[in-house]
Amino acid sequence: MNESDHATCRLVEDGPMNGNNRSDIAPGMRVRVVRKEDQRSGALTEGVVRDLLTKSSYHPHGIKVRLEGGIVGRVKEILEKGV
Repeated sequence: MNESDHATCRLVEDGPMNGNNRSDIAPGMRVRVVRKEDQRSGALTEGVVRDLLTKSSYHPHGIKVRLEGGIVGRVKEILEKGV
């Protein structure tokens, strides 16, 4: 079993991963983000990562990304690995 197989198994067994570590997120992955305007309500928006915007390796509130539709938000859940 290689590293990517292990990560896929972890997603299935443990449910969604959080998005605090930059190394866990890559373009093409399906994620749920919280947009700035939704921080109070906690509403999540689902989409596919286009760009990683946070440069640091870790962020306590989630790595900031741009989704394919142009929405910017902090990753709260990683749903599946990219293709």
